[in-house]
Amino acid sequence: MTHQGSSHHAAPASAAVPVYDDDFELQFSPNMLAKLETRRSVPMRAFDPMPIPADHLDRILKIAARSPDHGRLAPWRFIVIAGEARQASGRRFDALYAARNPGLDLSKRDMWTLYMMRAPVTVVVVSRPDPTSRIPEWDQILGSGAVGMNLISAASAHGYATQWLLKWPGRDPEAAAILGVQAGERVAGFIHLGRQTERPADRARPDMDAIVTHWTG
Repeated sequence: MTHQGSSHHAAPASAAVPVYDDDFELQFSPNMLAKLETRRSVPMRAFDPMPIPADHLDRILKIAARSPDHGRLAPWRFIVIAGEARQASGRRFDALYAARNPGLDLSKRDMWTLYMMRAPVTVVVVSRPDPTSRIPEWDQILGSGAVGMNLISAASAHGYATQWLLKWPGRDPEAAAILGVQAGERVAGFIHLGRQTERPADRARPDMDAIVTHWTG
């Protein structure tokens, strides 16, 4: 009778030794690092209205989708608002907002149209976790943040400025439904992108000593 050890898996006869060739050498990218080190959001007033070429936007979205995705669920999706759709969406937001706020000042009755017209393109990142998946819902929700940041980095690599906001149209389910956001989905953010007309000064960044600890046991 053969005695089985406590391990569920037989140990390999010999440990595999990874073999590295030139393809695995560290690829230092100073241009990418410079973009990441200087990236910052721009105010909405700083967007140039010039459209973004379709091939640029397609590439930005493809890069955004290459974010960490445990279970390969793609628990997020994109809604692109550009061209005449910006004004159309803004007008519908304005109509709903006015209906909700009958005493709204006349000067604010087109504020969402003006908001949506600021940038040439807005990408709405929608979180859509799968409740039947073995992947924890929290993990899936965090994925929408990862894909949003990937989108911003890709836009920055193309030379575009961005602003990630989550205002009333994204927080209100009825307003979000205007864009096709369904039950079980939530808007993670409106990411506005385009060329910039001004370069804002950098702001104070977190004190690394206050946010980084090293666990040593």
